This record gives sequence, structure tokens and C-alpha cells, in this order.
Amino acid sequence: MRSPAPKESEARPRALLMCPPDYFEVAYEINPWMHVERKVDAAKAKTQWRKYYELLTGTLSVKVELMAPVRGLPDMVFTANGGLVRKRTFIRSNFRHKERRGEETHYETWFRKNGYIVKKIERPFAFEGEGDALFMGSELYTGFHFRSDVEAHDEISGLLGVPYFAIELADKRFYHLDTCFAPLNETSALFYLEAFEPYAQLVLLESVSDPIRVPEEEALRFACNAVVLGTNVVMPEGCPKTAGELEKRGFRVYALDFSEFMKAGGAAKCLALQL
Repeated sequence: MRSPAPKESEARPRALLMCPPDYFEVAYEINPWMHVERKVDAAKAKTQWRKYYELLTGTLSVKVELMAPVRGLPDMVFTANGGLVRKRTFIRSNFRHKERRGEETHYETWFRKNGYIVKKIERPFAFEGEGDALFMGSELYTGFHFRSDVEAHDEISGLLGVPYFAIELADKRFYHLDTCFAPLNETSALFYLEAFEPYAQLVLLESVSDPIRVPEEEALRFACNAVVLGTNVVMPEGCPKTAGELEKRGFRVYALDFSEFMKAGGAAKCLALQL
């Protein structure tokens, strides 16, 4: 049975945190999408980011907070990886790769200045924020294997006092949970099933009562890397089958060009952290 889309006031974040792409580039390779010889068109990236920002703050009336970009930290534009927010608690990421660890203090500073309680997972466990931890209603789904450790998710569950489903990722192309799974409301989610280990596939099929199975060709266009704002979904263009399934359920889809950011393995969701 298909679940109804949420009311406009439901499942809507208070605000989003973004970071302008002033220093965005592919300067290293830490996932299969990144190739340093594939240069980012800086002007095009800024245009794509600005259109996304204007859609959120204008058409969709979302409050967007901004972090200052930092030279030498090109992936800071992907704020979703910086940590996980629950009410006024922020759990800061421990990045797997040294190339991104410089971002950690900047996220911690921003959240402290803005009145959040900041908590950290002790190393050696890696945790990469909303990249690998997404709420579906009151339940937390966490992806582990490539960039986050299941031990870190166990700590997070205890810190926040929430149950969680640990689901193992299996395909390096979908290195973060938010590249292959997007909760829509308490009962429905987008996912590319083949990105998960067999047991994780069973967990998803049993726990998500109204799944939208994304086809591979659209998963590879980052269809699951979507931002859900009540009845609105912002996702990359070129995913008509997924968009059609969303529209059948009463969602309005906004499809944008994120091609420059996809060179680094990210799209709509990676560029926005829920506050």
C-alpha cells in the first residue's frame, strides 16, 4: 500500500546548513567518482550551487545557514558529511580520509558558536555524518563499510537515545548511505537495493513499507541523493522514473543540474545538512 505524502508542515527541517563552493575542486581521489584529471568548471559549479540555494530559500522558503568556505578544503561544500544534528545536539564527524579531517574543527566551531551541544566519537572509529546516518521518522538508519564504522553508529545511538538499523553498503560507487537511500516520510523511502549487502537488503525490504526501488541508471545519476522538504523533493535531473514514482505519491519534484558536484561524488543531499 502506498503511503500518503506528508503534509507540508511535516518532515521539514528547521533549516539547512550549506557552504558556498568558492574552493570546490577535485584535488584528490577518495571515492570512485573522483578523478583529478576531470577538472571542475568553477564558474559552472557556482552557478549550479546558486540555483540550488535560490530554489531552497526562495521558491521553497527554507532557511539556509551558511558556513564560510576554507581554502584547501574543497569538499567542505558537502556539509551533510560534517556531522549529525538531533534537536540541539551536534555529533561531529571523524572523517575516514586525512584529506577531509581539516574540516572537523570548522564544523565544531560553527556549531558551538550557534549554541549546539557538540559531541564527538572517539577515534579510531570513523563517522561521516548525514552521509551515513539518516532519520526515517524516529528511527535512525546508518550505513557502514566504506566511510563509517558500525561501532561509531552504536555510540551515536546511545548518545542520542534512538534505535537504529545498521545496514552494510556493498558497492564502492555508493560509498555513503545518502547516495543510495533517501527517507521520504515514516513509511516510504527511495533506495537502490543492489548497493547493499544481502542482509541489509532484507532489513530495508522489511522495515520500509512503501519502498521506491530506484533503477541502476538513475541511481548512478544520484537520484537517491535527494533533499526532502515536506511534499517537495529536490534531486538531480535525468531521473524520470524515480520522479514519476514520487509524483504518484503526491510529491513535487524539483530537478536541478548538479553535474559539477557529481564529479566529486555528491549532489543535492551532500550539499545540505539538516539542522
